[in-house]
Amino acid sequence: MKTVLVTGGAGYIGSHCCKAFAESGWSVIAYDNLSRGWRDAVKWGPLVEGDICDVAAVAAALHQYRPDLVAHFAAYAYVGESVERPELYYRNNSFGTLVLLEEMLKIGVDKLILSSTCASYGVPIRSPIDETHPQSPINPYGWSKFIVERMVDNLSDAHGLNAVVLRYFNAAGCDPDGEVGERHEPETHVIPLAIEAAVRSGRIFTINGTDFDTRDGTAVRDYVHVTDLVRAHVLAGEKLLRDPGVHVYNLGTGTGTTVNELVDAVSRASGTRLPVAYGPRRAGDPPALVAAAGKAARELGWMPKQSGIDRIVETALAWYRRRL
Repeated sequence: MKTVLVTGGAGYIGSHCCKAFAESGWSVIAYDNLSRGWRDAVKWGPLVEGDICDVAAVAAALHQYRPDLVAHFAAYAYVGESVERPELYYRNNSFGTLVLLEEMLKIGVDKLILSSTCASYGVPIRSPIDETHPQSPINPYGWSKFIVERMVDNLSDAHGLNAVVLRYFNAAGCDPDGEVGERHEPETHVIPLAIEAAVRSGRIFTINGTDFDTRDGTAVRDYVHVTDLVRAHVLAGEKLLRDPGVHVYNLGTGTGTTVNELVDAVSRASGTRLPVAYGPRRAGDPPALVAAAGKAARELGWMPKQSGIDRIVETALAWYRRRL
């Protein structure tokens, strides 16, 4: 049986990924410090509690389990927080990944799936965005991931690291079976916030920015269902086992949804018109991010199957209601 070590395996995408690998016949080990993850989200293998920046803890986990592959999700991912506290992002996301890569290579674990981001592109000069689009981040979160991608390239050239770099657009939705879902404290993600405003009295959903150069003035994002997203990781793992090197893929749908359109989708699913307020743009937010995901289709055989905005909202709303 093949073994995967999933860093950040108690988090939102990491926990969904653990399930996907387990269902594909892999032995799964979750590594997480639980600062932003959830112990009860670890259901498909053991949990190793440890920080990604802790050299001894990372080394011990790798020595104990000798994984065939590491899927790396252990990162902070709040754009606004990264602007306010960039040092957190460079230490955890960039330095933490360096610790992981060094310890992997020391014991001969040379295969990595990297959770990266469309935030590394910055403000797009063309749309949809393909993998050759220039990377020019506009916030520390994007820069922290850009730096990690350069590490992967350099360590591949110098030491033979093999990797699939997956640049996510907007991960959204929840496990249709209800076993895991999206939880953050504090909650800053747009779909959970919109659902909360629809379901709980007294909550108001704030639209940040109505003057973007988009079809209705609100920001456009390419939402991809988390179950589609993690299926791409399993396909990426299979590719790495047969095809060494560094491979980069966008994960998105090629379809953008404005915040106003998202509000409409949540209203339809919940049967309640969201109470909405309007605020200024958030620092570091591009007006539109939409993927060209044809390369992932051609080389991984990956196609999103559950990523229509109504299906995304349906599964997210079901998860939220289970927890009320």
